[in-house]
Amino acid sequence: MAAIPVNTVSIAEPLGQKKQNYTPALLALAVLYFMMGFITCLNDTLVPFFKKGFTLTYSQSSLVQFYFFLTYGIASIPAGKVVEKVGYKKGMVLGFSIAAFGALLFFPASVAHQYALFLAALFIVAIGIVLLQVAANPYITILGPAKTASSRLTLIQGVGSMGTTTAPLFGAYYILAPLQNSAASSDAVKYPYLGIAAALILIALIVSRLSLPVLKSADQMVHVDKESAKGIFSFRNLNFGIIGLFVYVGAEVSIGTFLTNYTADLLKISESAANTYVAFYWGGMLAGRLIGSALLKSLKASHVLSVCAAGSVFLILLSVNTSGLLAVWSMVAVGLCNSIMFAIIFSLAVNGLGKYTTQASGLLSTAIAGGALISFCQGLLIDHATWKIAFMLPLACYVYILFYGLHGYKSKFSTL
Repeated sequence: MAAIPVNTVSIAEPLGQKKQNYTPALLALAVLYFMMGFITCLNDTLVPFFKKGFTLTYSQSSLVQFYFFLTYGIASIPAGKVVEKVGYKKGMVLGFSIAAFGALLFFPASVAHQYALFLAALFIVAIGIVLLQVAANPYITILGPAKTASSRLTLIQGVGSMGTTTAPLFGAYYILAPLQNSAASSDAVKYPYLGIAAALILIALIVSRLSLPVLKSADQMVHVDKESAKGIFSFRNLNFGIIGLFVYVGAEVSIGTFLTNYTADLLKISESAANTYVAFYWGGMLAGRLIGSALLKSLKASHVLSVCAAGSVFLILLSVNTSGLLAVWSMVAVGLCNSIMFAIIFSLAVNGLGKYTTQASGLLSTAIAGGALISFCQGLLIDHATWKIAFMLPLACYVYILFYGLHGYKSKFSTL
């Protein structure tokens, strides 16, 4: 059984006389994760859009992804402190509002046709997404039995995967298609992002009016032995978990970023045709999260993580040592293995942290900056070496995750 207690967060006030109904809260979190996935994946459309619209180099256009993921490294810890002060519900409302403000800034940036203004707007959107991430993850773990926390987080992230699947279709139709008729204009992003801003504002208003469970603050809950734990970095499972989340996000983003070119080179097809395989990569994550949410109700989370990490290592080795469709589908299948990793690493990392859980959520969200740094490093390897050597970087990331699932998650404070 997966046992992921989060001692520092508990329901302070029942919503009703007897049994509490978590359905409204879980539905709100599902919408939250859909929008986070949608906005994040829509960046993949902005990269080619800005490259053509502003006549940029590949490195200049990639600043879209770099700044977005780097924001996690800059804003996650402050976001954790904000959530501690205002609470989880207000933190989510604030996150939606900030992201909406950033999306609104796409309108003046489009009118001025300035790339720097778009990057600034994306930075603000990313701050809102970071705040949503920090507020939502601990909230999900407490809305139900502790032993099924990984299952709930995986299921909700599956809804987020629906957002990542929808975003490329939306971007292709509403952003990239109009660009063909307005190469020197950024008007194509003006109205789509106004629509996104309106949706975010509406969601913020709805969440602010929902009667969500009120969670106890850290000072009201059971504390970890102060003599044993002298600070947040006293927890071995958290220290190794921060690295684990850093390399996981880096590996996931790196493979998704370069899979199109890798497939095109292997199969000798166009990039547009090769991009179809990327849809299967993200689709595998969606399917895996739905399957994983069921499996994690009865299987130990660390065991599932270890099997998936070992599977990723095997699939990458198989891919780089073969050719043709076998090599392509082997790399695509890594998406299925990726599906449950974030939820399990996060849950294992905060296990037994007591009053430090919220602060730990900020640190773990900081690790998402791995998506910026590791993908950039793999790009350098591709430029100066071969595909086989370049994919040794994400392979090394999965080897570390295998270590974490087998041994790194253990701690003297853990209740597993």
